[in-house]
Amino acid sequence: MSTSLILLIVALIGLAGYVLGARQARRLAAAALPKMHSRPGYYGSYVAVWAGLPALLILAVWLVASPIYVNSSIRDNFPEDLKAQTEAAQSLTFGTIGSVARGLTVLTPEEVAQAQANPGELRVLLGGKGVPLAGDPEPFMVSAAAELNAMNATSRLAMTIAVIAASVVGFFYAYRMIAPRFRARNKVEQVILASLITASCIAILTTVGIVASMLTEAIQFFQMVPAWEFFFGTVWDPRFAAAGATDSAGQFGLIPLLAGTLYIGFVAMVVAVPVGIFSAIYMAEYASPRMRSAVKPLLEVLAGIPTIVYGFFALTTVGPFLRDLSTQLNGIATGNYSNFIQAQSVITAGFVMGIMLIPYVSSLSDDIITAVPRALRDGSLGLGATRSETIKRVVLPAALPGIVGALLMTASRAIGETMIVVLAAGVAARMQINPFEPMTTVTVKIVSQLTGDLEFTSPQTLVAFALGITLFAITLCLNIYALYIVRKYREQYE
Repeated sequence: MSTSLILLIVALIGLAGYVLGARQARRLAAAALPKMHSRPGYYGSYVAVWAGLPALLILAVWLVASPIYVNSSIRDNFPEDLKAQTEAAQSLTFGTIGSVARGLTVLTPEEVAQAQANPGELRVLLGGKGVPLAGDPEPFMVSAAAELNAMNATSRLAMTIAVIAASVVGFFYAYRMIAPRFRARNKVEQVILASLITASCIAILTTVGIVASMLTEAIQFFQMVPAWEFFFGTVWDPRFAAAGATDSAGQFGLIPLLAGTLYIGFVAMVVAVPVGIFSAIYMAEYASPRMRSAVKPLLEVLAGIPTIVYGFFALTTVGPFLRDLSTQLNGIATGNYSNFIQAQSVITAGFVMGIMLIPYVSSLSDDIITAVPRALRDGSLGLGATRSETIKRVVLPAALPGIVGALLMTASRAIGETMIVVLAAGVAARMQINPFEPMTTVTVKIVSQLTGDLEFTSPQTLVAFALGITLFAITLCLNIYALYIVRKYREQYE
């Protein structure tokens, strides 16, 4: 039985438990018995939880543990000469066994017996069934594939019985617990609380795991390349060595990448901040409800556009437009019709990225401005101030800490952008202040260093993890500082 069908059966048992549990609670409440502790829905939810949660836990554990046990059993039966080979060779052999096992499931019993007796004909048999198979399997592979199918089928049957049995047992156990004094609400709320704590722990542990994995590889990189050469180097030239080489050929200076990251992010913020804040002021203070309900969703549509679309827009439209405009302006001014703005440049990437960041600045600032108490506006207007003076001298100072925090969070979003920079700013890692020349960022080099069929044994690939942990530290510091500003300078209103 497939996993989806098992889940459907468990869901149906849980639904039946909810309906029957709630009905039983209503029946007891209507009888001449003590008053029920909880509402009928809680009793139904309690039965549904017991009918579903233990079964789902068994299913999850089984799906994780069963493949590990089956694979280990198959590997233990490998020939001794294969066990003496590398882990990669054993994994390749096991992959071939898995392919043969999937092919055996489409053969008739007679064809399976023929394949086991003569493995050389297995390719022809599977080819006739439309199952691709790379290489000719050895005799032990056919036997191992048949054993793999048998163990998987047994495991699947046992899992189905165990999961459905656990669901039924949980259903009857919870149903018998229904009584007037039974605290069903407390039990259900404990399950909900445990679920929330589990979800929070998963999020935290995922972050810790990501950081730990990057740190592990970054430490290996710094064992090959001195940290001071990476953090203070001014040349980025990671020449790729031969596969498997561990020498530190090339230079891994972070400064050019960091300069490009901050430069493009600065240009993007120059574009996004004025437009975003002014649009937030208009929507919060001047726009009518009808205008606000129409303009704000349209503005926030920009946040839902994939960044690759922005990058393509920059590459095909904005970049050539700026290049042609610079050609015409240069020709009018000097008579020399040569462009001084390249299609891929800092200004192109920064401008398009700024457009992408406008809804972030606008939406966050609008929420912050709207949160300023209405009493402050009314008091200012009552003292004779105009609306513009009220906004400039009362509303914006009150909302300034929140706006600054929103801008810092937006800056961290700009620093982590990749696709727009790849297409609009190029991949040239260099230090220069001309915004009309191409530069690159840390995220672009992370992608380029990990692109292709590479081994994580050379500094040319491990440097991507050092770049990743550096970028993570920068964005984390920005977010922490933003929260610090909001909490430190936020005014409390009664």
